[in-house]
Amino acid sequence: MNDVVNKEKNKIENIDNQQFVTFFIGKEIYGVDVLRVQEIIGITEITFVPNSLPFMKGVINLRGNVVPVLDMRKKLNMPDREYDQTTVIIIVEVKGRSIGMIVDAVSDVIDITTESIQNTPHFTAKIETDYIKSIGRKDDDLIIMLEVDKILSTDDLESITVKES
Repeated sequence: MNDVVNKEKNKIENIDNQQFVTFFIGKEIYGVDVLRVQEIIGITEITFVPNSLPFMKGVINLRGNVVPVLDMRKKLNMPDREYDQTTVIIIVEVKGRSIGMIVDAVSDVIDITTESIQNTPHFTAKIETDYIKSIGRKDDDLIIMLEVDKILSTDDLESITVKES
């Protein structure tokens, strides 16, 4: 009987875990739902797009697909930083589209228990609170969970949509 209870408890505990890809922008640790991340690539050649949004770095060719790329430091009103060997582009799905997010460094894929996640939209860390889905706690670190669908407004998304000819 105890084995059955323990197996069910383990199933419930596994359901109560959420996985996030974590990354650094400055000294802050951010995370996005692992299911929204398509891939992580090293910094590559980015083609500048004139008259684009201030935080849009340009577009990249990802296996024949044109993918808009955002500089998350600019989007989050943080000071610029030179790209280096740790700088990566995280390709995420935003409202059905692939979007690249340039971040300082990728950290890890982590499991966070639901109990360790607090929905705290009033909590700010140098960014607009609309982007913050929640704050997670892992060991001694606080991780700011971003809501990828709110990083770009519908108007922003429309303005960066590459028109197919």
